[in-house]
Amino acid sequence: MVMPVRYTVRQLTQDNLALMDALLLTFGEVFNEVETYVGKRPSADYTRRLLGSENFIALVAMKGDVVVGGIAAYELKKFEQERSEIYIYDLAVAKAHRRQGIATALIRQLKKVAAARGAYVILVQADIGVEDEAAVALYTKLGNREDVLHFDIPVEVIDDA
Repeated sequence: MVMPVRYTVRQLTQDNLALMDALLLTFGEVFNEVETYVGKRPSADYTRRLLGSENFIALVAMKGDVVVGGIAAYELKKFEQERSEIYIYDLAVAKAHRRQGIATALIRQLKKVAAARGAYVILVQADIGVEDEAAVALYTKLGNREDVLHFDIPVEVIDDA
């Protein structure tokens, strides 16, 4: 009997630039948007500041020394109460490593980070459709589903004159 390869989950710090690069490549490959994720990578200084900031969280799942998945999330400080929300911006696991509990382990680690930061909820968005069926099933297993509309508002200045 072949034993499955074990994986570890870790939170990235400002000293983990190579792992952040590997996470960006993983996102690009999984989402079929390699150019978006690796075509114009930020500078090392920018990435260090991001990884060292209070509002960004990056987690990686690794098998040995290879990044096979990860989460990029943001802590959103609330204004009406002294608490925060964690928004999962991206979550991906490489195709060859799916169905092994890696996404669930990533979310469980994010829950620990969120609790340590005083967050009261983790938010995530999944598109309804064939390509996101697995994500919808995962998130349904781990949380309460809310059907909402999402709008992208472009950031462009329009002269009302």
